[in-house]
Amino acid sequence: MTGRTRRKLKVVFCASEAAPFVKTGGLGDVAGSLPHELRRCGAKVCVVLPKYRRIPAEYRDAMRHVSDFWMNLGWRNVWCGVDHLKWHNIDYYFIDNEDYFGRDTIYGDFDDGERFAFFSKAITECLGRVPELGGADILHCNDWQTALSCVFLREFYKGLPGYDNVKTVFSIHNVKFQGQFGDEVLSDICGLAETPAAGQMYVGPKTINFMKGALLYADTITTVSPTYAEELKMPFYGEGLDEIFRERAWKLHGILNGIDTQEYDPKTDSGIAANFSAEDPAGKAACKAALQRELGLVEDPTRPLCVMVSRLTKQKGLDLLQYALSKLLDRTVQVAVLGTGDSQYEDSMRYFDWKYKGHMVSRIDFDSALSHRMYAGADIFLMPSQFEPCGLSQMIAMRYGALPVVRETGGLKDSVVPYNKFTGEGTGFSFTNFNGDEFTNAVLDACEVFWTDRGAWEGLMRNAMEADFGWRRAANQYLDAYHELHPEVIPYNKKRSR
Repeated sequence: MTGRTRRKLKVVFCASEAAPFVKTGGLGDVAGSLPHELRRCGAKVCVVLPKYRRIPAEYRDAMRHVSDFWMNLGWRNVWCGVDHLKWHNIDYYFIDNEDYFGRDTIYGDFDDGERFAFFSKAITECLGRVPELGGADILHCNDWQTALSCVFLREFYKGLPGYDNVKTVFSIHNVKFQGQFGDEVLSDICGLAETPAAGQMYVGPKTINFMKGALLYADTITTVSPTYAEELKMPFYGEGLDEIFRERAWKLHGILNGIDTQEYDPKTDSGIAANFSAEDPAGKAACKAALQRELGLVEDPTRPLCVMVSRLTKQKGLDLLQYALSKLLDRTVQVAVLGTGDSQYEDSMRYFDWKYKGHMVSRIDFDSALSHRMYAGADIFLMPSQFEPCGLSQMIAMRYGALPVVRETGGLKDSVVPYNKFTGEGTGFSFTNFNGDEFTNAVLDACEVFWTDRGAWEGLMRNAMEADFGWRRAANQYLDAYHELHPEVIPYNKKRSR
């Protein structure tokens, strides 16, 4: 076709965190894995991150300084450094400023609005100042910490050399965190007070919202599961932005996240008691026995072992777990909980641990190695979330043959196929309403299959372990979204998922 060319799309992927450099949650996993799969699927990708003090020395010491400049931020001029690190064939660029990032915290400081306005402005500035970042086709921004890049690009950079070809994609990982600040930020820090953005970013008399700016200015909006994309249009889930999601439904894509299938692989995981696979699941029994011994639970293969690895918050369904625990433990079900969170739930889990010693255990801790052993040893994985944009734990659990019990919301609904006793289909169990009795019954339904129909249980385990939750599928869907913005570029060497 005339005017079309075959080449790799150049994608600048920006986020406030990415594994292995710094990670506080699911965004770090996504930003750590997705760029690598995009590259394997035929895109040219580089990643832009803040240079936090918390980045391990092994990475900081390997960085090379490539640029620095002074940048306007409201009424002030601030220094911005750019360091480069090539890691696993991806070029990473780290935005350096000791005032903003040379501290032990990542989020939660009084000046977060200024810190991440600086980061967003630095990203857009680098597109014109750092040659390796120039010529971008796609600027892919993630969550409120990079949201202003979409606004700055349109308001301050359109028409400048090297910027007109750039299209913006904004990804929402959890709409609950939007970046709301006092409106003095518009003039004092952002310099947006005299632009059309000023009126559009307000969500209250004196409050502006960084995420709202991106939703109104980005060329395409994505979120982390198809069901969550639909839920965002509803007042309960939309957190005050549901009207915008309804108005912009035509540019909203729900793309289910993946997991790192090399890190989470029971065939090769060296941290579990025995390796196993869908084809040879025998080692899972050894993992269960080892976990029961480690946690001080009664070592009994006939008792279903239910595990939860989670932040201990209302959103994650801890109210439902508290309601269900006595009923489950009285039925000889074992329960193990790993995580930290709100003190009321931490104390509650400690109480049940004390009351049901040998049958219930709580580890109030963040322990990645133990989480692997819990996934490998569990029969059932509990995830009764009030809402869940995507969720990764249920996918990891299925990879290790632990059948999830989930509420039908967001990515949980998209990733877990409910058990059908007539056909044997399914990869787990689900319930509809955020209700303690429904959750309890769903867990006991799973236990009933475990107790009475071993053949069906093993079939469900096999289905779950064979489900494809790698990043290839998601990366191809993101590439489709990118190419919708650049129809003049013919996809280059695109690998399709099976």
